[in-house]
Amino acid sequence: MRFHKLTFAAVVVAAGLTLTACQNGEDGAAQGSAPATPAASTPSTPSSSGGGSSAGSANQGSGQGSAGTSSNGKGTAAGAGSGGSAKGGKCRTDDLEITASDSTVGGDAEGTVAVQLKNRGSGDCTLSEYAGVDVKTSAGSLSAKRTGEHPGPAVLKKGTSVYFGVNYPLNTSGGSGVRLTGLVVTPPDETKSVTLAWPGAATLPVTDGSGSPIKVGPIASAGQGG
Repeated sequence: MRFHKLTFAAVVVAAGLTLTACQNGEDGAAQGSAPATPAASTPSTPSSSGGGSSAGSANQGSGQGSAGTSSNGKGTAAGAGSGGSAKGGKCRTDDLEITASDSTVGGDAEGTVAVQLKNRGSGDCTLSEYAGVDVKTSAGSLSAKRTGEHPGPAVLKKGTSVYFGVNYPLNTSGGSGVRLTGLVVTPPDETKSVTLAWPGAATLPVTDGSGSPIKVGPIASAGQGG
């Protein structure tokens, strides 16, 4: 009986050991499978990270491109500031106050009218060398000829003035001559003109009609202040 009891006890112990082994095996499997989950997720992490890097690169590339465009835009804007802003922009007729006055000095062989261009615009502007000038007379209009000097363009600062001269022959013949009635000024590179009263001598000497006796100097050719 004791033998049977021992045998039974041995069986019970063996069964217990087997159960424990099985449980340990299941725990091992569970523990083995638990790291498998991070292992399985490990490839996804670099993949996600790689995707993030790609996205980051794309975004950074896009950001740099935008910055480059913005910088170029600023550069362009700055270039237009020099070229298209006040200093680079041409002086427009509507931004100029144009007046004329007699500037003949006693004893001169020719009469002189000084034409003033005052910048009343919002900023500096540029005038090229010659304005267009026509003199109205009782016999029709005469276009002034350029003197041929080439000083280059001039920057007219906001609120300041520049002058150029219009020269014409004085009527010393004693005759009635040709009556002068007006002065038409077209700023350089403009098509809009301003008509002024003629401020100089009343008449021109009669000519043979071989050419205009009126001459116009370049911008800043008359030193009447600024």
